[in-house]
Amino acid sequence: MKKNLNRVLYFIFVIALLIPGLVSSQQPLRYQAIHSGVPLVDNKGQTLSAHGSCIIKEGNRYYLFGEKHSDTSNAFAGFNCYSSADLISWKFECLALPTQPSGKLGPSRIGERVKVMKSPKTGEYVMFMHVDTLGYTDQFVGFATSPTITGPYRFRGPLMFNGQPIKKWDIGTFQDDDGSGYLLIHGGEIYKLNEDYKSIIQKVNDNLTRGFESPAMIKKHRLYYFLGSDLTSWERNDNYYYVSASLSGPWIKKGLFCPPGTLTWNSQTTFVLPITGERDSVYMFMGDRWSYPKQKSAATYVWQPLTIVGENLSIAKFSESWYVGTSGKIIPVDITGQTIENTDLHHISYEGKWQQTVDSISLSTATGKGHSFTVTFEGSQAALYGLSGSNGGYVEIQVTDSNGKLLYSSLVDNYSRFSTLSLKYITPLLKKGKYRLSAKITGERSNWSDKRKNQYGSTGTSFSIDKLIIKP
Repeated sequence: MKKNLNRVLYFIFVIALLIPGLVSSQQPLRYQAIHSGVPLVDNKGQTLSAHGSCIIKEGNRYYLFGEKHSDTSNAFAGFNCYSSADLISWKFECLALPTQPSGKLGPSRIGERVKVMKSPKTGEYVMFMHVDTLGYTDQFVGFATSPTITGPYRFRGPLMFNGQPIKKWDIGTFQDDDGSGYLLIHGGEIYKLNEDYKSIIQKVNDNLTRGFESPAMIKKHRLYYFLGSDLTSWERNDNYYYVSASLSGPWIKKGLFCPPGTLTWNSQTTFVLPITGERDSVYMFMGDRWSYPKQKSAATYVWQPLTIVGENLSIAKFSESWYVGTSGKIIPVDITGQTIENTDLHHISYEGKWQQTVDSISLSTATGKGHSFTVTFEGSQAALYGLSGSNGGYVEIQVTDSNGKLLYSSLVDNYSRFSTLSLKYITPLLKKGKYRLSAKITGERSNWSDKRKNQYGSTGTSFSIDKLIIKP
């Protein structure tokens, strides 16, 4: 009898391996496209936390390294590592470099702008970062190493040049066609790394300008493109770039690469990823949409295809949802399905003081803490559109199934210095069924001051809903 039972259990186990859906009512977490400016979740359903990031490819997978954050402090919480086969859906790999028990990357210290490169000479992975105090008074470029891409990485201390650490803050990295590695510093300084990437052997380029934070670089057809941002603390600004035929210059300032006033599509440069397809190569701009102080929950990512023609680099229009085909071609994705307008009281239930407004678009707007709405829908995905503006605040969004089980919870920041109607939230692909999406204004807002006590951020806590699109 026991032997027969074991056979039955083994048979069920084998079937479960062949048909994963048999033992799980929820399919693996995945998206259908690269979505910019919205909260994303990893394979565990947790908010993707990887800012100031970079991506490197190893084999058939992409590895994303970025800053792990909390919502209560800007102190170093570690650098996360995720992996993906398509740049769309991400698997959490590990905390590649955790907070150290003490010392320069210990408690109450800063660790930012993590970048990872593999040394062709040694095969070792070297991680670079800006290290500092919470008050930004002890800045230097640090590095860590690992024999494997996911780590764990061992913090080695400051990167040395002529026996001294480089006491700078915002950093980037660049690997040239011949495998040479370079460190990029705010202001436009460029340093060439030793073959093992653990020290600096030469200063290649001197300071170009004041500021020029969050430096990033790409190369195409023997031309180098050097991207960076202006100095506005956590606030976004119109980023710009230089071009040169040599890393040592002369560098020609070309100006903005996004339309003026869009504030780099409401983001700050962090990295540019070359993507090689079967026939074409494309370049993906990676920007951070910071959301201080809720950096963990509400800060998002702006990943956009770059257009490069001769010396000119641009992101002329915002690509809401897209992916890179196997050939290397950019393929836009339209979010289609049933449209639920904000006036559809059959599907949407409002609580609190919501006001219908009419401008170039129709919106339902509320400003107070606790005001909320819920939407019941049947389908496999929900996309929420709303208006961001100078008085936008935080909204908590939750998605539950037909049994009331909480599936996802995200915080959406509706602040932007310029008004823009856009995708604010999208669920991962769901098993087709009945769901409920709720959104509640928290009464909090993105707001901060810089070293000079200048105030930045939102002036209010409002949220405006335009519509939802439900994928069948």
